[in-house]
Amino acid sequence: MTAASPLYERPERADWLRMRTLILLRWMAIVGQMAALLVADRHYGLQLPLGLCLLAVGSAVIANLVSIYIFPQNKRLTETEAMLTLLFDLSQLSFLLYLTGGLTNPFALLILAPVTVSASALELRSTILLGAMAVFFVTLIAFFNVPLRAASGEVLQVPGIFGFGFWLSLIIGILFLGLYSRRVATEMHSMSDALLATQMALAREQKLTDLGGVIAAAAHELGTPLATIKLVSSEMIDELQDNPDLLDDARLIREQADRCRDILRSMGKAGKEDLHLRAAPLGTVLREAAEPHLARGKEVIFTFAPDSRGDLPEPIILRRPELIHGVRNLVQNAVDFAHSRVWVDASWTLRNLTLRIIDDGEGFPPGVLGRIGDPFVRARRSAQDVAARPGYEGMGLGLFIAKTLLERTGADLSFANAGDPFLTPEERPDRSGAIVEVIWPASAIFAPKGQALGENRLIT
Repeated sequence: MTAASPLYERPERADWLRMRTLILLRWMAIVGQMAALLVADRHYGLQLPLGLCLLAVGSAVIANLVSIYIFPQNKRLTETEAMLTLLFDLSQLSFLLYLTGGLTNPFALLILAPVTVSASALELRSTILLGAMAVFFVTLIAFFNVPLRAASGEVLQVPGIFGFGFWLSLIIGILFLGLYSRRVATEMHSMSDALLATQMALAREQKLTDLGGVIAAAAHELGTPLATIKLVSSEMIDELQDNPDLLDDARLIREQADRCRDILRSMGKAGKEDLHLRAAPLGTVLREAAEPHLARGKEVIFTFAPDSRGDLPEPIILRRPELIHGVRNLVQNAVDFAHSRVWVDASWTLRNLTLRIIDDGEGFPPGVLGRIGDPFVRARRSAQDVAARPGYEGMGLGLFIAKTLLERTGADLSFANAGDPFLTPEERPDRSGAIVEVIWPASAIFAPKGQALGENRLIT
């Protein structure tokens, strides 16, 4: 799974926005506009151009009725449709504000709503367009508007400095809320995509585990009948020495029984390790996790030792798909960036297990060290990265998946650099690259005593 796979060719952001949602919001705006007009006219006696005001509100009602009639309730808007819908709402509200005093009307604050929705649900170009239109309308109605008049005919105005301050606050609000909403929405979508990738990676690992278990169970159950067939065929060979035709058939039976045994043995290896072995020694599990990356031209050195404060035997740990896949991703990342060597060090006490994966590369880039473990840290690879690691995607998704899966097992991860980047190559120690430290409490990783093998189950 990489960020370049079809899963991450995401649809436009507007595909998450339903027509029904905008229709509901527009109905709420219509009710609020009608209530404000009635209160201003009946209670405060303001002199408003009610005909034009009702025309503006009626256009919104007609737009809603047409949308309900034409589109189904589950209609999801395209980028253009959503942008035009929000642009209509922005224009309708701006026209209504023009008729009711411009920025003198305190409800001018609502002009921020369409821009905020756009920043949350649409692409950047649509948000910039709507933001620019909002700034244009706010500036326009600040200078050109139908003044609010009291029942006595007096024009309601605010001091010039307050009018300028309100205009400036709306401009800043459009920019700030647009950027804030877009930032939050982008992070939420990125996290959602990354979590989906994590779930798919874990599901794949679990499917391989289940498949291996079925194969192992089949090999176990068929072992006895195949051995019986081989034994009987061997006895038949001894007794049919005088009958060449039947002797050849007996030999063929024995050969095919041996072939079935070899096939099941080769297929059942993974199954015996994945399902029947519920727990295994620490070194066995770590070597299995790193196995796909041991033959990639980099030396991987394993060190297993108890903490210096004790002399404890190598622990038996729970062998879980999350642990295997998470450690495998960490080793892959270290091998990707190492110059020649990677160290996998494990130490343990009665209370915890510590795993450190260190390489002799350049280490994590200082600019992203604080964000290691977040998905999509890098949006694009440089030409230098492509030349150095042509098979590496460099999106930060692998480390995110590893961190998420290992945290599910109760681990606590930390990322750091081992060497000083200002040292010359001759001054740098061997272990000068990135360090990933994973710490598990004993209760989360150590297998209960006596739990080494899972019980065989009948296949039904």
